[in-house]
Order: sequence, then structure tokens, then C-alpha cells
Amino acid sequence: MERRLFVKNGLLAGATMFSGVSASVLLPTLAEPKDPAPFKTKFSPEFGIFKSLAGTDPVEEVRWGHDQGFRAWENTMLKNRPTAEQERISRAIQQLGMEFGQFVGTLTFKDVTFAGRDASLREKVLADVRASVEIAKRMNTKFIHNVLGAADPKLPWDFQMANAIDLLKRIADLYEPHGLIMVMESMNHKVDHPNMFLHTIPQAYALAKAVGRPGVKVLFDFYHVQIQEGHLLPTLDYAWDEIAYIQMGDTPGRKEPTSGEINYPNVLQHLYNKGYRGFVGLEHGLSRPGEEGARNALQAYRSIDVK
Repeated sequence: MERRLFVKNGLLAGATMFSGVSASVLLPTLAEPKDPAPFKTKFSPEFGIFKSLAGTDPVEEVRWGHDQGFRAWENTMLKNRPTAEQERISRAIQQLGMEFGQFVGTLTFKDVTFAGRDASLREKVLADVRASVEIAKRMNTKFIHNVLGAADPKLPWDFQMANAIDLLKRIADLYEPHGLIMVMESMNHKVDHPNMFLHTIPQAYALAKAVGRPGVKVLFDFYHVQIQEGHLLPTLDYAWDEIAYIQMGDTPGRKEPTSGEINYPNVLQHLYNKGYRGFVGLEHGLSRPGEEGARNALQAYRSIDVK
């Protein structure tokens, strides 16, 4: 039973001692499904999606999520949280028998990091990567999402690709002794990130193939891929051997599944049929505000979960 509901029930029961009203009359108006079955898909929510129902404390949100059937979690900007808070989250995840997915190790939307040759920028990337190793150990995860930064419009494209391949190989050298995997996400140019270096799945696939290391793989975010190139399932199939992580959001708007144009029941069934049992990150907003929006999202996940 959801903890907040347990507290409400206890308060109602006490109130009836003085009011004379039967608790059985009041409780049905607050009751929600008890102990919902775990999702078959390894949905991994981001903090904040359910704050209207679970509150803003990250550990309580994880516990609430477990009560709703989630068995995984992720946090893109985890590295900005204090170490003590990371440890609290990790303890809660492990005590509940859940898994923690990706977090970002290095991130910039304006600097030419992977695509360029600026030594100070590239050393900053490597410093972030070294720090992310300790965070991954703390969270008991092997997936670290590193953003490849901006493109350099003054530099020929093949030079940019060669620079990125070189830095990705150096990251693999740092991650692989610890069993860690860097995942890189293509970000669409058409709506959200017009200046980013990595913006298509074929480009990400080419980089992963050129690096040729188990510690460098692709993150396939259906939201970005649908906007940038479409042709979702054939693109997924072609790049399949280099894909290690999935994220989702609907388009237009990057809201919860069923709010837009992507046929997520078919998408998730396709993933399942291919044998994918990994994380499916819920990196999106809500199409409705407050508790209504959060409950609507929960219903959406139930409706698209594989059967």
C-alpha cells in the first residue's frame, strides 16, 4: 500500500471515533489500487516527474515509485547532488531491490569538446569522466551518459569526427577497467539543440563502430530520433548492435507516452521481442499539471507496458 495512503487511512480511522461516521464510508473515496504489479518494462523515471504525488525528497520519491511498480530509476544531473544525498538514494535503491540507470558524467551545450582540439576543454572532459567513475561505483550502475558538446562550424566534418573518436577511445580506457559503459545520445537539431555535434543515430553508430570498444555505446532516445530522422524501428534495428540504453518521451512536446504521435505499445513490444530487458528512461515532462498529470502518466505507462 502507498505510504501516504496508509497515513490517511489511519487519520480517518481516528477521526471516526469522534465523528461517529463509519470509516468504511469515507475510505473508498481515497482508495487507490493496492500493490500494483511491477512493470514488465524496466521503466526508469527521472526525479521530479511525480513530485506532486511523492513529494520532493528523492528517497521518498523512489519508495513511492517502488509502490507503483517501478523497479528502476535514473537521474541525469545526479552529479550535482551532494555525495551524502547520492549515498541516500543508492541505499534506498538497493534496499528496495531496484536498479539505478544512467547519469551524466560530462555535459556542455555550448563548448566544442569532443569535436574540437582545444586541450583545456578536452582535459576538462577527462576530469569529469574520472569523477564519474566514483559516482557510478557509489550508485552501483555501469551506465554513464556523456554529452559530446557543440559542433565546430569552422572545422571540416571529418576532422570533427576524428577528434571525437580519439577522445572516446581515451574515455574507454578510463571506464573499461571498472566495467563501465559510456552511452552517447544523438540530440535533434530541428527543435531543441541546433548546434550539437552528435545529432543522428547513423552518426552515433559510426562513432561507436570506429571506436570499437565495449565501453562506448549508443543511447537511443525515441523523442530525439523521431524529430531528427523518424523511421524509428528500422533505424533502431540497423544500429542495434551498438545500442546499450533506451530513453523515451513523446513528440511534439516531449511529454509522457500517449500524449503525441509515437506508437509506444508497438515500440516497446518491438524492443521486447528483440530481447531488450534494459533500462527505458522516462525523460520527459507532463502534458497536464499537478496530481492529474502525474496520475495520467502512470496510466499511460500501464497502457503501453508489454503484455
